[in-house]
Amino acid sequence: MKEDIGKVKIRAVKDYFEYHQLTGNDESLERWVIVPDVNRPGLELAGYYKYTEPRRIVIIGEKECSYIDTLPEEIQRERFDKITDGYTPCIIIAHGQKCPALLEEVARYRNFPIFETEVPTYRVMTDLVTFLDAQMAPTDTIHGVLISVYGKGVLIMGESGMGKSEIALELIRKGHILVADDRVDVSRVHNTLIGRAPELLEGMLEIRGIGIIDVAKMFGGSSLLNEDQIELVIQLEKFDENTEYARVGNEEQKFMDILDIEVPMIVLPVKEGRNMAILVEAAVTNFQLKERGFDSAKEFERRVYRFIEKQNEENKKEG
Repeated sequence: MKEDIGKVKIRAVKDYFEYHQLTGNDESLERWVIVPDVNRPGLELAGYYKYTEPRRIVIIGEKECSYIDTLPEEIQRERFDKITDGYTPCIIIAHGQKCPALLEEVARYRNFPIFETEVPTYRVMTDLVTFLDAQMAPTDTIHGVLISVYGKGVLIMGESGMGKSEIALELIRKGHILVADDRVDVSRVHNTLIGRAPELLEGMLEIRGIGIIDVAKMFGGSSLLNEDQIELVIQLEKFDENTEYARVGNEEQKFMDILDIEVPMIVLPVKEGRNMAILVEAAVTNFQLKERGFDSAKEFERRVYRFIEKQNEENKKEG
């Protein structure tokens, strides 16, 4: 179930950063932010509004305050009417600057929220964009198990009854860390996929025949992570004699599309007698080695070529 980019109330922004509210009452905090970006309104203060995105949070720093001081009051009022309209979520006066008196007057008349902070302007911008990106990120819900194996966020997927939770239990027993079982809530922040458990399922593992297991109580608090990056997908499939599975490892890398990000995927066939937890560990280790430039399949190919060359040389000598 893929969801579109969300929105954030100004109240959440104020509470998270603990900004001092200069104007606007409690009702003014019900405004929405729907664009995960900010605006330093240099061009708007100069009277140029073409191509302006009015739905961004406005940041006023030292340069803007200095420029505002050079403007006549009638020009200030005109420009402040524009940047405190119904589209602009709020204004933040950064770097300990004092809010221009006329801007404060316009904002109070319109019940428009203005906040003040001592934080430097560049930090306000960076922190706000990061916060809004995380809060408004596209999300999806995936059926599977997310577990950190050797520090790598691994999403184990497969049909119901394939033993995903049992594999997770064995991996946790071996010292790996559970993030989510059964349902994984995924959000895209920049070009990174972050997975976490739904609040109701946090720290719980469902094992058929046993029931619900509290992982923290059974294995300790260090066996759980609140969230982790999804870096590898392991797809479990029932073993099929007619299917060709990877044998050497030089086959073309498969990927799974999650929220428009291509995540490397490994297909593991499930068959009686196979220790799937060990296979998952081996798959992750091999994947990490490939990332570092150590490719076992290519090394095997080199050995084969060297063996063939050696055989050819010996045949020539005999001939």
